[in-house]
Amino acid sequence: MNDPLLLLRQKIDAVDQELLKLINQRAALAKQVGAIKHAANEPIYRPEREAQVLHKIATANSGPLTDDAVQAVWREIISACRAAEAPLRVAYLGPQGTYSEQAVRAQFGVQVDALPCLSFDEVFRTVETGSADFGVVPVENTTEGAVSRTLDLMLTTPLVISAELTLPIHHQLLTHNGTMEGIERILAHPQAYAQCQLWLARHFPSIPIETVSSNGEAARIAAENSHTAAIASSLAATRYQLQIAAANIQDDPNNRTRFGVVGRYVTLPSGRDQTSLILSVPNKPGAVYEMLKPLADYGVSMTRFESRPAKNGQWEYYFYVDIQGHVKDPKITQALDTLKARTAFFKVLGSYPV
Repeated sequence: MNDPLLLLRQKIDAVDQELLKLINQRAALAKQVGAIKHAANEPIYRPEREAQVLHKIATANSGPLTDDAVQAVWREIISACRAAEAPLRVAYLGPQGTYSEQAVRAQFGVQVDALPCLSFDEVFRTVETGSADFGVVPVENTTEGAVSRTLDLMLTTPLVISAELTLPIHHQLLTHNGTMEGIERILAHPQAYAQCQLWLARHFPSIPIETVSSNGEAARIAAENSHTAAIASSLAATRYQLQIAAANIQDDPNNRTRFGVVGRYVTLPSGRDQTSLILSVPNKPGAVYEMLKPLADYGVSMTRFESRPAKNGQWEYYFYVDIQGHVKDPKITQALDTLKARTAFFKVLGSYPV
């Protein structure tokens, strides 16, 4: 009993038993919450509530674990407790092993039914028809900018953005044996290729690049062909039993992608929110200035401004705008009421926790 390592292990075991008891107590309370929500026909997933819980945990954390580490642990506890209330179905661009699947796990934890889809269109359609509760789609990348198809679908969908997350994107070059010997082609999603093209041109200029529908699909095909390499995630390497021939090949070491969680749930204020809009104005001098002026007049900060052609042949544009605050905030309400009167097209995509 004088072994200090044995004594510490015994203390850890005692703490583990106490943690297990407390986690199960939390799960029991979550089931009671779920029963009340079910009776009131309220949603199981409340992103504003989960954001508040994670923020409180990080604020209360005194170490030695980092805030990110503590939040990661709590996210999985929340995921398990949510699953005890009711299963949650989340659609994403498949197959398994894509960055979208990674984003699903990062946002919802592992205790969800993740539904792979063949395209962004199918992700939206799956949620719109009620076959999934939410969908996770990429919105923009720090290297390549906006994901065009997502923005186009946002324009017409009845769904709203309920939450968002930003994921570091680290591309791996995957093969059967972890070397490039005998490799005749490299497969990648077009965005992944664009994010790695300088590295590829420098290291493998003679190997042809072929684009596919997703990075997960690239890994799946590479798993079936020893002469094919794939650009994909570490998750894809594990999913398809591939080896990493070269790690972190993205041109920008700080490469990140922002994902949106789309569904029918209109998120309530969390205290730290953002609102996304789509706007359009007549094609005349000063129209864009007049459109945005109410934001300045009411002291609303704009964090993103993206234009997309309206595709009507008239040289008109839709503007995708992010502002700080929630639509229920008084100054946001006033600014948007004024802004709506000055636009030819006005759509709130959603307010959600930052």
